[in-house]
Amino acid sequence: MDKYLDQESIDSLHKALKYAPVILLASWLVYQRYLSPFAGLPGPYWATLSRTWLAYHSCKGDLHTIMMQWHEKYGRVIRIGPSDVSISDLASIKTIYGAGSKFRKSDWYSVWQGRRKFDLFPERDEAVHGAQRRLVSRPYAMSALKELEPYVDNAIRVFFNKLDTMEREKQVIDMGNWVQLYAFDTIGEVTFSKRFGFMDAGTDDGAFQQIQDALISAAWIGQMPWLYRLHEYLSPIIGPRLGIASRHGSLRQFAAREVAARQDRGSDRPDILGKLFAVHDEKPDEFDYEALVSMASSNIMAGSDSTAISIRAIIYYMLKNPDSKRKLVEEVDEFWRQGKLSDPVTLAETEKMPYLQASMYEALRLHPAVGMTLPRVVPKGGHEIDGRYYPAGSVVGVNPWVVHRIKEVYGQDANVFRPERWMKEENGEMHRFFFAFGSGARMCIGRNISWMEMSKLIPTLLLHFDIELADPNASWEEKCHWFVLQKGLHVRLRRRAPPDAGVSEK
Repeated sequence: MDKYLDQESIDSLHKALKYAPVILLASWLVYQRYLSPFAGLPGPYWATLSRTWLAYHSCKGDLHTIMMQWHEKYGRVIRIGPSDVSISDLASIKTIYGAGSKFRKSDWYSVWQGRRKFDLFPERDEAVHGAQRRLVSRPYAMSALKELEPYVDNAIRVFFNKLDTMEREKQVIDMGNWVQLYAFDTIGEVTFSKRFGFMDAGTDDGAFQQIQDALISAAWIGQMPWLYRLHEYLSPIIGPRLGIASRHGSLRQFAAREVAARQDRGSDRPDILGKLFAVHDEKPDEFDYEALVSMASSNIMAGSDSTAISIRAIIYYMLKNPDSKRKLVEEVDEFWRQGKLSDPVTLAETEKMPYLQASMYEALRLHPAVGMTLPRVVPKGGHEIDGRYYPAGSVVGVNPWVVHRIKEVYGQDANVFRPERWMKEENGEMHRFFFAFGSGARMCIGRNISWMEMSKLIPTLLLHFDIELADPNASWEEKCHWFVLQKGLHVRLRRRAPPDAGVSEK
């Protein structure tokens, strides 16, 4: 009898174990859909169950448009993962990203850091980030730009020599590609006093694809960082299989070579590398050699793509809106006639050009470089956001493409390119929610350099060339893999003589 009961118990246990996975899965699905703290939030069905929805669209490259569509459909709060929420509520944005916020970066950023100890962008510990940023902030400050400006002028002159050649040959110019070559060579000049030579060659050496591969892989695998950690663990056996590895690969090796060469001959130039060496010499324990190489390579990775994206956006929206282009050209010509412009135009001169400034802000509003949510972790103890409690460890964030189209900030025509809105701003709300370079303490450290490159190039370009789209009816292609890259900006150029008067070339 005991033996019979024992066998019956064993059979029952086998049956229970057989169905246990199904029961557990069903229970988990019911919890995520109906019992989770996020169960009442709208959003795509699959997002309630797994981050694979985010990974799929991150890989596909349409997350920026998907997020705008969902917020347009469901409002200011949507569920984009089992415990991930995208928010466009104004008060919540201040809570998450404002001064003194306890919301740290999520583990999405961990795939960018790898084993690097000094890396501002992905560093998740706010105390560590603050200390590191204070060490290196001086070379990127507005006060340092005057010394860096001649390096930008050098790159502009090379760029315009190439444009002259193509204009004489009546070529249709892939301005999107040439802007990328310009941005890359300029960051080389500014950082190392050495162009990469891409504009001279008319092409790159594979670096663009390398960065793109890194962006694509980081965008999707960051949604499931445990996969990245597994890849790192298996890399000694299977080798590197992810494009994100290039962030720690050949581009870093290039930066390391330049740093080593500068160390051998001494820090003799007022470029960014020279200024970073000054920090290293002053505080070698806090800012060691590896940290110096890390900052130099970060300049290449972050400083080229984001600037090129922004310049493309300014040119594209200007050409798609002829009236805005006319006003901008008139402003450039008027400043030239009054002797208020140099050639190349200086940063100080551009700051006095209201329509130029408004046009740049407006283009970057409609096409910010980053098209994914900037994810932050709810701190210990949880937090109430927009009247709803979010438990500690959940992930919240805003998407720049969504925030930049909030009508109560930017007007009922927020989807329209209209630079004039920036010239009539009264209370600073539009600037307060301008996320093109991030927000708060984590704002991009290189934003001043990027702004200088754009500010100088656009008016100098309009001073020398009449520019128009090769096909006025064509639209470009956008792909969002963290950065929203564009393809299809083809233009025709025609040389134009600057108006009479003006300041001679410096």
